[in-house]
Amino acid sequence: MKRIISYIFLFCIGISFAQNKNKVDLSNPNTTIYTHLFFLQKGSYKPENAAKTIYGLKGKEAIDKAIKLKKILDGKGLKIDFTKVPNNAVFSDTLAYKIGNYYMLFPVRMPEIAVEKYGDKWLYSRETIAKIDDLYKEIFPWQTEWLQNSIPKYGKNKLFGIQLWQYLGLVGLLLFGFVFFYIFKRVLFFILRKIQFLITDKSSKKITITLRRLARPIALLILIYLFKKVIPSLQLGLDINTFLFLTFSIARVVFWIYIFLKIVKLIMAIYKEHTHRTHAKLDDQLVPILTHFLTGIVIFLGILKLLTLVGIPATSVLAGASIGGLALALASQDTVKNLIGTFMIFLDKPFHIGDWIEAGEVKGTVEEVGFRSSRIRAADTSIYQIPNSTLSEIVVNNIGLRLFRRYKTELGIRYDTPPELIEIFVNGLRDLIKAHPHIKKDMFDVAFNGFGDSALKIILNIHFVVDSWSMELQAKHNLHLSIVKLAKILGIEFAFPSTTLMIEQFPEKKNFTMSYASDTEKIKDDIQKIIKELIETVKAETKNE
Repeated sequence: MKRIISYIFLFCIGISFAQNKNKVDLSNPNTTIYTHLFFLQKGSYKPENAAKTIYGLKGKEAIDKAIKLKKILDGKGLKIDFTKVPNNAVFSDTLAYKIGNYYMLFPVRMPEIAVEKYGDKWLYSRETIAKIDDLYKEIFPWQTEWLQNSIPKYGKNKLFGIQLWQYLGLVGLLLFGFVFFYIFKRVLFFILRKIQFLITDKSSKKITITLRRLARPIALLILIYLFKKVIPSLQLGLDINTFLFLTFSIARVVFWIYIFLKIVKLIMAIYKEHTHRTHAKLDDQLVPILTHFLTGIVIFLGILKLLTLVGIPATSVLAGASIGGLALALASQDTVKNLIGTFMIFLDKPFHIGDWIEAGEVKGTVEEVGFRSSRIRAADTSIYQIPNSTLSEIVVNNIGLRLFRRYKTELGIRYDTPPELIEIFVNGLRDLIKAHPHIKKDMFDVAFNGFGDSALKIILNIHFVVDSWSMELQAKHNLHLSIVKLAKILGIEFAFPSTTLMIEQFPEKKNFTMSYASDTEKIKDDIQKIIKELIETVKAETKNE
């Protein structure tokens, strides 16, 4: 008995609920919008009731506005989720520009449509009513009505809920889209190539491939825009339009993500070509870092946009991103510090790739500057991995940025070298130094410096003007080789630690006498040949670099 009474009670509630739904209710935004749409459905078609939701109009004019407003929503695929529409009689929309009891149905996709409270009733606002005709003409241009009137009766037969002429319209639209895409992507590629030559006068195969790939999604985006303009004219119905417009919106976001990724790749390719023309090697290392960073931003923003399309509110997405970002930052403070240190290194540029630096106890050549740390190779080829936060805070002695590199050495020649030959040798050394393109001409010293235990000492104090340790080694090599050649043509021998045993007074023993060059003119010619060889060698090496 109790069960029967419960069923009767629920049945009465259902009937009461249905009766309330069939009545005109303008007490809050939810009931007003429901009243408008409910009385324009097939099973409950009463346009005079739907017209009561229109502010300031009555009769046929109000009915016309109500019908057009529903067609606008259907044509744009704007399906209302009544679970999210407020049923508060004193609701105030915080997203609206208007103060008071106001609610926008679709703040992002169509902010022109809104309901507002007038007295104790919620009605479509006066601003919305004023824009209905313009919105209708924009969504359904004149050819829509002409197309409807020119379709024969058999063309309106339905198959799976869609009329035959609508199938033909979709097929024609797809064929038009294929032809449009095929032609327009080539036109876009031609325009992008012209823009490329305005920015850079050089042609690159990588840039050309990137531009060709960039033209495709841009053409597809324009095609999607055209589809969105034409689809409402086919009057496919709310559910189909909702699906199509959601698909278009998702495709549009995906294509924009693809376009921005290609733009990032294109900009980085142009920047990479620029860095190859500069002497600074740190810029080359910046290219992959910037590429990864900008790619991450594009993908992150694209995912946020996709989440809003599938129904997640933008405020929830932003709040989640903020909270997640804060949690991530707190959990990875060291990583964030290193990332900031990386940017400080690239902004201040305390060193370049290939520079020899001294950072605290670490000495070596900078090989790579990454997101988190920098790699430095020591003289014994071992690798030091230093966090960028540390590297940006400690004192860094960049030996690689020296204006010139001092080189000091002593040449020891035999004690029995004649004084006049020593003078010629010293002058020849000075000529070699003056002829060397990588030695500073106003900062060098060459002189007979003193007497050693087993050699006469000639000092060389010079400064190489080179950019790297490898270039310094090559410059030393060329200078040393010229010095050896000079000593050879003069007959000068370099001394080494030795002890001289005097045997001149032994019977039948003769003194050992060195054979030195004595032809002055020949010596001058030979020195000039060595200088010429040195200059040609350095020029050839510079050209190869």
